[in-house]
Amino acid sequence: MNKRIEKKLKTLPNSPGVYFHKDEGGMIIYIGKAANLRNRVRQYFQASRVRDPKTDALVSEIADVDWVVVDGEIDALFLEAELIRRYLPRYNILLRDDKSNIYVRINYSDLHPTVGFTRRPLDDGARYFGPYWNGREIKQALRYLRKIFPYSTHSGAIPKRACLLYHLGLCPGLEEGKTTLSDYRANLRKLSSFLKGERLMLISRLEKEMTTASKNKKFEEAAKLRNQLSAIRALSRRSLFLDSESLDISKDRGLQGLSDILGLEKVPRRIEGYDISHMSGTDNVASMVVFKNGLPDKAAYRKFKMRILGNDDFAHMEEVITRRLQEKNRRDWGVPDLILIDGGRGQLSSAISARDAAGINLPMIGLAKREEEIIVSLPGSKVKVNDRVLHSLHAFVRGNDDFKSISLDHNSDIVKLLQRVRDESHRFAVSYHSVLKVKRQTASALDEIPGIGPTTRKKLLKAFGSKKAIAESSSVEIAKIVGHNKAEVIKQYISS
Repeated sequence: MNKRIEKKLKTLPNSPGVYFHKDEGGMIIYIGKAANLRNRVRQYFQASRVRDPKTDALVSEIADVDWVVVDGEIDALFLEAELIRRYLPRYNILLRDDKSNIYVRINYSDLHPTVGFTRRPLDDGARYFGPYWNGREIKQALRYLRKIFPYSTHSGAIPKRACLLYHLGLCPGLEEGKTTLSDYRANLRKLSSFLKGERLMLISRLEKEMTTASKNKKFEEAAKLRNQLSAIRALSRRSLFLDSESLDISKDRGLQGLSDILGLEKVPRRIEGYDISHMSGTDNVASMVVFKNGLPDKAAYRKFKMRILGNDDFAHMEEVITRRLQEKNRRDWGVPDLILIDGGRGQLSSAISARDAAGINLPMIGLAKREEEIIVSLPGSKVKVNDRVLHSLHAFVRGNDDFKSISLDHNSDIVKLLQRVRDESHRFAVSYHSVLKVKRQTASALDEIPGIGPTTRKKLLKAFGSKKAIAESSSVEIAKIVGHNKAEVIKQYISS
């Protein structure tokens, strides 16, 4: 511990907040949260404290410490998540187990919006907030927030009467019209603002709304806003986590391990995963997902509609890699450190052919589903398998001069990392394929209805989701979307 850190430790406040560990170059290498900054940060530098070797590695790199004081633990929870997404600190990203990440899901545009949790965000039009690193803490925070911004959690069939949670003040009561849909969505927008860390902005907005309601003599509405303000300010006194939170921040060393076994020149900070999806050769699509420092970078995802027809995964894989490595895409999207192909030797060979045709020196590997084997093409993969490292990992290696199949323990960090990339590329491909399939199936029926144009079709599909749902809906329900006259035409045509 240097003198600069020693001096700063003496000035740490006994307040909740978020702290930053920095290296010699001033780069943030770890971000954490604390109910008491003084107690939490000083733990890292206590000589008597027992730490694992991985945490010692972090501490040995710490050259400076900074922090931000917040009003309460809930603020610290959301601020920590936002700053980790923004700065991608090496020890947060490389050394955490991705299975602990959780997202808050709000399907805001639905006719009955709900709030829930998921570990796998989908491309379903819902709004996702996260990832958050501790599921228990974020769920507890949402329980407190639900008392301020009541929301529904009903899934499947919607109850016909207001549920018990409505009478406890935790549910909006849309079932019996206790709250209008517009008011409920306005409430969800406020909850979303809090989840995005915009607490101060939200408080300012609520104060303005309360003042306006009071001036307009809407005293009941003003009182409700006043209660929300008081409850938000009271959140600072809520306890979510303790200073005894685990110091073991090094559960996932997949990136470094992957670099070691493949003999890569550097740790693959950007990994791209590719998969093909189709149904008997129709609606052929490919997905490209991007993982930066071990976490998905959804803004960088791309999807491809295949130009080659038919059921030929090898040809489709060669096509998508060819298109990905075009000069314009390399310039706009950059070049990955490693490409992971969902498949075995055939898919990997096709991808390598496309890469070599583009003249790019880029490592590629495959991951075969059945045994989760890592497939490496020795002549053209641009990787050098490190037999010494594989031996130390007790890996089983088989193959010939052209290909090697590497089998590692399925619980190893390396396999878990590759599975995350592979599973995400599969999910993204299937999601896009499903969109095209539904669009084709619904278009074949709805496009033929006289007087129903693209705008009306779009409204119907957005409201009901599918042709089947439209067919099962009554004329009254359809009329709420497109009007009585069009509803009669649609219902008559579908019925026939």
